[in-house]
Amino acid sequence: MSADANASMMPPEMPLAFPVQNLSAEYRDGRAPELVSTRATSLWRLATFLPALITTGGLIAAFTNWFAIGGLSVFEGLLIALIACTFFWISLSVSTVTVGLFHMMRPRAAGAKLAAPAQNVALLVPAYNEVPWDVFGNACAMLEELDTAEHPHSYTLFILSDTRNEEIAEQELRAFATLRASLPDHVALHYRRRVDNVDRKVGNLADWVERWGGGYDAMLVLDADSLMSGQAIISLTDELANDPSAGLIQSFPQLFGAETLFGRVQQFSNTIYGAALAEGLARWADHEGNYWGHNAIIRTAAFASCAGLPRLDTFRSKGALILSHDFVEAGLLRRAGWGVRFVPQVKGSYEEVPATLIDYVLRDRRWCQGNLQHLNILGSKGFHPVTRFHLFHGAMGYLLSPAWFALLTVWALIGKGEEANVIRYFTGENPQVAWPEMSSVSNLAILVFMYGMLLAPKFLGAVALLGSGPVLRDLGGAGQFALSFITEIIVSVLYAPILMVQQTIAVARTWIGYTENWTPQARQGGLYPWTTVLKFHAVETVVGTLLFAGIFAGIITLWLLPIAVSLVLAVPLSMLSGAKLTRFKWTSRQLGTAEVFNAPKIIQSAKRERSRMRAVLENSDGIPAE
Repeated sequence: MSADANASMMPPEMPLAFPVQNLSAEYRDGRAPELVSTRATSLWRLATFLPALITTGGLIAAFTNWFAIGGLSVFEGLLIALIACTFFWISLSVSTVTVGLFHMMRPRAAGAKLAAPAQNVALLVPAYNEVPWDVFGNACAMLEELDTAEHPHSYTLFILSDTRNEEIAEQELRAFATLRASLPDHVALHYRRRVDNVDRKVGNLADWVERWGGGYDAMLVLDADSLMSGQAIISLTDELANDPSAGLIQSFPQLFGAETLFGRVQQFSNTIYGAALAEGLARWADHEGNYWGHNAIIRTAAFASCAGLPRLDTFRSKGALILSHDFVEAGLLRRAGWGVRFVPQVKGSYEEVPATLIDYVLRDRRWCQGNLQHLNILGSKGFHPVTRFHLFHGAMGYLLSPAWFALLTVWALIGKGEEANVIRYFTGENPQVAWPEMSSVSNLAILVFMYGMLLAPKFLGAVALLGSGPVLRDLGGAGQFALSFITEIIVSVLYAPILMVQQTIAVARTWIGYTENWTPQARQGGLYPWTTVLKFHAVETVVGTLLFAGIFAGIITLWLLPIAVSLVLAVPLSMLSGAKLTRFKWTSRQLGTAEVFNAPKIIQSAKRERSRMRAVLENSDGIPAE
């Protein structure tokens, strides 16, 4: 690995072997205990997947019977397959939320808290050209809470910088000196900046594991925007200490700090609907859970023995870096015999959110590239079937958008039937698909059914949260919650077609071999000029305009009007996404969550420390680097 700048700020090296894994050969870590799926896990999985399969099967039967009038063509068969594929994932989401809701509503006796064996834990914060006062402000808040809490564990925080910008690097040094001076001497804090950032975040963490990992029982991996309360960190540590079979335990990060319309929509949705979804996922995943790359604790020796990532050979490139490394690392841990668990009941785990639609899409393009790369890993030796499903599920999250776009295109081309459709309008020929005649009643029934399935997780999640989560006053009161709930649904419906087109573009860019620029996330967002926004959303604008023209010409069904409206308004909606709700008192309440109305102590502390650190770093007479 690379040499470091500022090596004096690190402790003595404690090397740990971190061999690269062979995906073509099975591997088991002899230290991993035997894991056996329980009957309860099998029942949870049956309760999740069986309803989705039955519902999808029923839909296939209905559409097959519908299309079979006059014979079923190959194209119609493909169309039914597309419908079934898209609907299955909707059904799976509904059943997962339903399982989560059932679990959350069950009465549970409070178990006695077990005394956890003491653990030596490293808190790892990788940073790459991030805002220094945010990174070090969060670090200060976390360390202060851990220092005042009672626990048997010891914690050491490492800022692992891959920063390339020299000005930011200089600020990081000053921030480290400021933080070091403000904390008690017994609080362990270190800073390392790599001279080069080979293999990005994967290489950054691998460098730490190989050189210092031997001195720590566990490592809690954070992102630059991660924030965890002291109690959340201790709870994760206790979970790992009390479960010798666990190689990794993932928390459920809540979103915080959103100030814009688009950011608040994501934050509200994550808080209100995410809880039941997370509980459902935790039930059927059990020891075959997943890893999201941050806010998770990992048994260091287990990770080092089996999670060294190889380079990937694909039909487009040789020796490619595995981009979305987290899913693969979770799979490698489970392959070696270690459990990977998801514990959404641990509260106090947070991360920030992209502020605007464009910032979200730019991040999503990178994630798309990484998740589609997983299709090349599905056949790897020794992976658990649930691991393969996680990898496939991640890729399908992006492939569904082209599938939806294809269905939209077919619906638009077929239009209103044999006598009024795009194909006949331009060529005089009837299309080769016997699209069933649909009355207004049947159109409405299908629309209500599809939107009902899409919105069902939101309503179920809201019921679950209000039944077992924050009280209404932490959501602004009953009236404010109802208004925010309705607003979130309307805004989400407006942005959904735009995101469908953008994800389709992301898949196409990945398919043709376009390499996304993995730049630091614009966590605070930015206001983009009209020309930039127009260029960014040109495809949606053109597609929406064509849909509008077809609808007004009478050759495209009126039922596509809501989608046409969203697409043709993509530019103004994108500009609106960055509108700051915190600018005025009334708007600052909208789409508010407990993190807004009753911010936890750790969030208040982080904001305070960020402001303090910013004042120091923006002052030319601030504390110099040591």
